[in-house]
Amino acid sequence: MKKTSAGILLATATTLAQAAAPATTVKVDGGRIEGRIEDGVRAFKGIPFAAPPVGELRWQAPQPVQPWQGVRQATEFGNRCMQLPLFSDMVFRSPAQSEDCLYLNVWAPAQAGAGKKKLPVLVYIHGGGLATGDGSEPRYEGAAMAKQGIVALTLNYRLGAFGFLAHPELSAESRHKASGNYGLMDQAAALAWVKKNIAAFGGDPAQVTIAGESAGSYSVSAQMIMPMSKGLFARAIGESGSVLGGRGAPPLAEAEKLGAAFAQAAGFATLKELRAAPAEALLQAQGKPGVPWFGIVTDGHVIDRAPLDSYAQGRQAKVPLLAGWNSQEMHAGAILDNQEPTPERFQAALQKFYGADADEAARVYGYDVADAARDLSSDRWIVYGTWKWIDLHAKAAPTWRYYYSRPRPATVDGKPAATGAAHSAEIEYAMGNLDGNKVYAWTDEDRAVSRTMQGYFANFVKHGDPNGAGLPAWPKITQPGANVMRLDVQPGAYDPKDRPRFEFHDRQAAKP
Repeated sequence: MKKTSAGILLATATTLAQAAAPATTVKVDGGRIEGRIEDGVRAFKGIPFAAPPVGELRWQAPQPVQPWQGVRQATEFGNRCMQLPLFSDMVFRSPAQSEDCLYLNVWAPAQAGAGKKKLPVLVYIHGGGLATGDGSEPRYEGAAMAKQGIVALTLNYRLGAFGFLAHPELSAESRHKASGNYGLMDQAAALAWVKKNIAAFGGDPAQVTIAGESAGSYSVSAQMIMPMSKGLFARAIGESGSVLGGRGAPPLAEAEKLGAAFAQAAGFATLKELRAAPAEALLQAQGKPGVPWFGIVTDGHVIDRAPLDSYAQGRQAKVPLLAGWNSQEMHAGAILDNQEPTPERFQAALQKFYGADADEAARVYGYDVADAARDLSSDRWIVYGTWKWIDLHAKAAPTWRYYYSRPRPATVDGKPAATGAAHSAEIEYAMGNLDGNKVYAWTDEDRAVSRTMQGYFANFVKHGDPNGAGLPAWPKITQPGANVMRLDVQPGAYDPKDRPRFEFHDRQAAKP
């Protein structure tokens, strides 16, 4: 039967329409997946990037993804990793928690894909103390970044004892004679997946930015010194935290002792028993009094040497870095037994923490006692380590530092606005996700701050430099004088003159 001219025109129009339509079915490692269009953005959720780490794969490096037949639906988030309910501000959209949790999510501009210009990529690593959190949390949603012309991802990684347990028997069975850091290996496996697969979504594997807040920021600083992650990213963003502060990354022998003590206390005498234990039993054992916090370890393999040595020797990935912290990472009461700050109480705290060096501490924190106590509390917990990371990395690559000071507004149920920018308060602003957080009554000023901060972040992801049209100039941290960007309703570069504080902590850290 001959085709009519009308039939030919209809077929041609149909073909052109199909070619113009954004692809919601793509091929990745393991097979084909189908996402969907959500608010003008292509969303692909619950994509496996490694085999489920269950059974004999518990406490093993992530293994290749298991192939599937047909087209796998990628329209719902995958399971979150095993975790205790530790933080009240976390909102999960994942269906359940399980050891089968190594999934990632992709948001891509609707028209990105084959034949188009490859777009920059943002991989956001969630926070939660390496013990909780999930890539499904609304504050990390990648759709707003996709609308900025970026392919955005979130990912899951093993947490707590499942992700960071070191144990003598685990080290003995490893060909690297190392254990722990399985969660970091998961993150590296996700980055390797991105390098191999992101072009199918329109992303450029040569323009990947890794980012994260709190434990996510710790993770970014760790990925920058991990041999297995070399070449997997081109830029880095860190929000409040690095592996150079606080607990740091203790040596393997110390972590193995803690891991063996945990196993004994939980009633599992051998590695075989540990691997056979129900996941829920291990999880509940983590919640018992006196159980250590499982974290990053200098294992000699994933983290091949002390992180401070890597950064001091310039061994890290020499990529552009944008990093900073918030004005109230920790409240003053944390070092004052939750009492109101007074000069007498603050001096007593300095004496308690620093002994013979209390007078020196009093000099570098010699300003309004409420502000000084807040700053010292924040510095001791997370700020000093973030500063140290920025300070060392600036010697090796372009680095920009921020100070975020916008307090959250009043809540929709009438609780008053915060007095300072608390830990994690900046995430929704930076990712353009204020509307995903239903707790707060966002104002026009909040939306203006979000546009500014997201603008800086998007510019950095695209170009490796936060500066761009319509934004106040943000100098590199190596420029003398006003070189820290205060992010608030009225953003601007300023000189906080805070280096003496951190040099004091440097001297304390160097003491035996």
